[in-house]
Amino acid sequence: MSEYVELSNLTKTYPTPKGPAVIVKDFNLHIARGEFVCLIGHSGCGKSTVLSMLAGLNEISGGGIILAGRELTGPGPDRGVVFQSPSLLPWLTAFENVMLGIDQVFFTARPEERALIAEYYLTVVGLGDAMHKRPAALSQGMRQRVGIARAFALSPKMLLLDEPFGMLDSLTRMELQQVLVDLWTRRKLTALMVTHDVDEALFLADRIVMMTNGPEAFVGDVMKVPFPRPRNRAALLDSPEYYRLREELIEFLEVRAYTLKGQTPHGGPSSPATPTSPAVGPAQPATPPIQPAVALAAS
Repeated sequence: MSEYVELSNLTKTYPTPKGPAVIVKDFNLHIARGEFVCLIGHSGCGKSTVLSMLAGLNEISGGGIILAGRELTGPGPDRGVVFQSPSLLPWLTAFENVMLGIDQVFFTARPEERALIAEYYLTVVGLGDAMHKRPAALSQGMRQRVGIARAFALSPKMLLLDEPFGMLDSLTRMELQQVLVDLWTRRKLTALMVTHDVDEALFLADRIVMMTNGPEAFVGDVMKVPFPRPRNRAALLDSPEYYRLREELIEFLEVRAYTLKGQTPHGGPSSPATPTSPAVGPAQPATPPIQPAVALAAS
């Protein structure tokens, strides 16, 4: 796989009454075409900030981003975003919510062709019988399925996921992880996903990028996930290597995320270290997610 996405010395600074606040500094990451990368770190370290700059929804203070040989300067349909909250328009059906982006991206196609795209992706994510229901009639998990279908339906060059399962219960979370990985396997989109859950990262990712604590957070380490695809969750849990990698991730979050910044580790294990089951950790408060209203306006 060739290098497809380049984040070079990416920096984000916000003005404050006490002077500039540097959230992310000199963040460097290269992602290969078709690679699935997970970004983990403590709340407030700037994970969602990096994702929002890549989405073009947050201005870059320093450095740059190149996607498929083109420098990014703003939002665009070449990046499909799945938010922590599905962010559906409540007066539209699931089908109509997905059609919003399709109508703009594939405006030269015939109406029946555009409708087939929406129907296909809604069916693939398991909403074939519910696509004409409004969000109020859908469960939280079903709404997030709409969000996944909406992102894939645009045929983007890159998929960006901002803790898409963070608001779901454990069983629904595992089910939608499988839906996501099955759909990603079909399309092989280049993907970057923010998560707090080390088990989720090990199940989904080709590589896991670990961020140091803020302020001025940066890439502290990168782990290559060696498990072949397709992955079976039960088989992973029987693998000693799975638990070795899991402990390595936890050790980074508990210790090295601090020491790499010259900070002293404090408190007990962070949330990813104590999941409610061997496969799934509890959702934790995230850094401020990408603003869905801005994304809808930009789409």
